[in-house]
Amino acid sequence: MISASFECNNSVCSSIGSNLPHLQRDFKPHFITFVTKFRWTLPDWARDVVLGACCHDHRSRYELYVAVVMPDHVHMILTPLINPTRREMVSLIEIMQGIKGASARAINQHMGGHGVVWQEESFDHVLRSSEGLDAKVDYVLQNPVRKGLVADWRDYRWGWRRPEQPVAEMRVGHQIHL
Repeated sequence: MISASFECNNSVCSSIGSNLPHLQRDFKPHFITFVTKFRWTLPDWARDVVLGACCHDHRSRYELYVAVVMPDHVHMILTPLINPTRREMVSLIEIMQGIKGASARAINQHMGGHGVVWQEESFDHVLRSSEGLDAKVDYVLQNPVRKGLVADWRDYRWGWRRPEQPVAEMRVGHQIHL
């Protein structure tokens, strides 16, 4: 695995996979996009499966702010949390393997076959404070509207947004004191 970063629109960008650079920043939100193999259009039931996989580890392995499952790709914004057993941050690689692996297994099982569902690479972008988390969450939520799938993002069945909560009440994970 190559581990590096590069500048992309005044922000640090990276990719999770075997060939493209990757960078993870602790305690920072990450914008993540992953795509189906050959841009396969996911049937409705498969989008349900994928959204469930995206939300599954919310508050245990990552703090999920938003997830939108489009017909052939997924957008998420999340912050990895601390694994209390290992006393270290859960890696984006582990998070993505969990989401893509669980959803691919369930999709293949439902279809009675096996095969690759997702492209190996995933694109991720560390959000800098100047970008504004709320603006990026809104950008993700508006994706189905921009693509003409719905008039209002609230009508899109495969979108999830973390309920609003004051920052002081937000659980980021267990603190480590070394």
